Amino acid sequence: MIVPTPAPNEPHEAHTPTSLGVRLDAGAAPPPAVMAALDASHTAALSCQGDVDRMLELARSLGRTAALPQRGNTLGRWQLLATLGAADLTAARIVEPHLDALAILAEAGCAELHADGRTWGVYAAQGPGPQLLARQNAGTWQLDGEKPWCSLADSLSHALITAQADDGARLFAIDLRDPGVASSGPPWTALGLPRVPSRRLSLTGVRALPVGRPGWYVQRPGFSWGGAGVAAVWQGAATSLARRLLQHCRSRKPDQIALWHLGRADQALWAARSVFQSAAGLADSMDAPMGEASRDAALAAGRVRAAAVGAAETVKAVAAHGMGPEPLAFEQGHAQRVADLELYMRQDHAERSVAAHGAMILAAIGAGTPPW
Repeated sequence: MIVPTPAPNEPHEAHTPTSLGVRLDAGAAPPPAVMAALDASHTAALSCQGDVDRMLELARSLGRTAALPQRGNTLGRWQLLATLGAADLTAARIVEPHLDALAILAEAGCAELHADGRTWGVYAAQGPGPQLLARQNAGTWQLDGEKPWCSLADSLSHALITAQADDGARLFAIDLRDPGVASSGPPWTALGLPRVPSRRLSLTGVRALPVGRPGWYVQRPGFSWGGAGVAAVWQGAATSLARRLLQHCRSRKPDQIALWHLGRADQALWAARSVFQSAAGLADSMDAPMGEASRDAALAAGRVRAAAVGAAETVKAVAAHGMGPEPLAFEQGHAQRVADLELYMRQDHAERSVAAHGAMILAAIGAGTPPW
């Protein structure tokens, strides 16, 4: 059947959405209180006005109230992260690892390591060359070596950090104000996320507290759900770009190409949104043994991240094609969001991530679980 194409609409007066919260569900509108809370978080992120100290205070505040993953409201947690991403990617980049660290501590049964005034980073990147080493000395763990990609280490109070011990890779909690902690490496010169410098840390005899058993950090289901939380931030930023594109289309009479751009943005965001909802439902209903649960979580989170990356890349492209250079040249907020998102999404490993997902599919078939 041929569906007639409606004529382009006359220009509409540009307007701000009635709600700035980002929904990731595909059903009926949530209760007004839910959207009001998301709107408040959006406003709070914007009100920080790029000030790192105020964003750290926002992280502390949200850490007291944000839902934990796998506790019945994983989607609500991801909607909060998406809303922060729509408001300000710098704020989201600061808040997300703090919330992730609190979730990790709760999952490990180590919530007592967090005190209310602390702010947390999560440093698990691996670089070439010697790894950060952990050793026990008179019953106390100490860390020595270097760790790459330690974001905002000079501003945070504490971090969860991975290191290699005699019994395997382990996760530790450290005080970043320890005299054995120092930043090293080249200065942060990025155009994206300029207020969130990621630098190499040099650790010398730094006292550390173990979190979980050897290998636990990457083997638990929560590792995958944390990665999906980062993807929610990307989805939120893409939503903000799509809203700007919608405003552009409503400010003039859109032609067929403009309508195509708008349609592609909508389809990409909604496709990703349904994947988020499905994954959140799985996270909240898991009762499988550790190994099986971790495998299922990794598959679901891989689909979430791929969907969010695809949506963000699509929206970024159609927004650029549809609006041309003007907002990139004359709207500081829009230009910064594009630059921030471009850098932030490089946390995803692109083709390597998809290849790793393919390997998990083959492993699932070997375990007797059909992937589709």
